[in-house]
Amino acid sequence: MSESFEFTADNLAQAKKIIARYPEGFQASAVMPLLFMAQRQNANHLTVPAIEYVAEMLAMPVIRVMEVATFYTMYNLDPVGTHMIEVCTTTPCWLRGSSKIVDACKKELGIGIGQTTDDGKFTLKEAECLGACVNAPMCQVGDHYYEDLSEETMIEIIKALRDGKEPKAGTQIDRHTSAPSGGLTTLTGDQIKPELRSDGAFDGDD
Repeated sequence: MSESFEFTADNLAQAKKIIARYPEGFQASAVMPLLFMAQRQNANHLTVPAIEYVAEMLAMPVIRVMEVATFYTMYNLDPVGTHMIEVCTTTPCWLRGSSKIVDACKKELGIGIGQTTDDGKFTLKEAECLGACVNAPMCQVGDHYYEDLSEETMIEIIKALRDGKEPKAGTQIDRHTSAPSGGLTTLTGDQIKPELRSDGAFDGDD
């Protein structure tokens, strides 16, 4: 564990900008983004010195900052792999087969939930709802969502990351974002543009 922590020059400048958004006396409101910046700078996990550094910067008791860091699952208090795979296992994803996605990850990586591979490249976690239910099952890796997963596509993503490649983020099937698979099913004809009348109403409003 590092014995000290301080922001890089760029991160310090950004931290000051974030703090300046809040009125005098309310700097503590910046605690979450500053903790996230500290985590990003420190190989994606928070150390006690990093938490103490943020507390001092915001004039907060260390215990208050620690409460935030231990409450939210977005903060990692232990070292994690280069690629942290978080598979959503909440009800919509579970109904769409997220348990099979978890099993595929376990088999391909040779680790269980909450564990990191020996080479330090991957950490596997379960996640609560990540807000992409219409594209279930899905997972998050770093800043990217991978959606409409199958066991095969999940393994392909892992293999690509292992090889240093960046797999295509978003849906893994033939559709645009959250549109129906296979394309539009409504509003496929010519669009009729209503004409604005001189009285300010549109034709057909009467």
